[in-house]
Amino acid sequence: MRPGGPPGQRPAQALARYLAKMRGASRGAPPRVGNAEVFWSWLGSLVGIGLVAWLNGIWLAETDALLLIGSLGASAVLLYGAPRSPLAQPRNLIGGHVLSACVGVSAWLLFGPIPWLAAALAVSTAIALMHLTRTLHPPGGATALIAVIGSDQVHALGYLFVLVPAALGPLLMLLVALLVNNLAPGRHYPESWF
Repeated sequence: MRPGGPPGQRPAQALARYLAKMRGASRGAPPRVGNAEVFWSWLGSLVGIGLVAWLNGIWLAETDALLLIGSLGASAVLLYGAPRSPLAQPRNLIGGHVLSACVGVSAWLLFGPIPWLAAALAVSTAIALMHLTRTLHPPGGATALIAVIGSDQVHALGYLFVLVPAALGPLLMLLVALLVNNLAPGRHYPESWF
């Protein structure tokens, strides 16, 4: 008999250990934040998303361009709701969106006739490149996906999608994050630029 038990038990034990990881940790729910934190998160996201949406309406309503994309909503959660998170820092915000937009547009151009493959390659490659460049920003994965599954209007932008909305939208939200997050006495932003 080999060490560690009979051969039939090894796969069963490995499976049991693997499944045990899915029970979750015993830490419980995240702590509740104070009302001031809720207010500043609300105000930042109101002004940030409001600014981008307003500019989208007055600048781009008559064009085929767009400034407001869904992944900016997720960026708002990080920038204004968790401004100290490493994933919310300027390098991650701008780098994550821009890099992911480049990947998403490339995936669409190369594999657009096979949408499931283009979508999978866009998101997975964006994640890998964000890791390698230390620009991990979860909404970037959504930006890559939007470049693939977006409307004809998105596809018509081609690599212009990288500049507007993927770079300009986050830059505007960064400006609001700098202004609003530093108004609150207990907040400061950013933790680091690079």
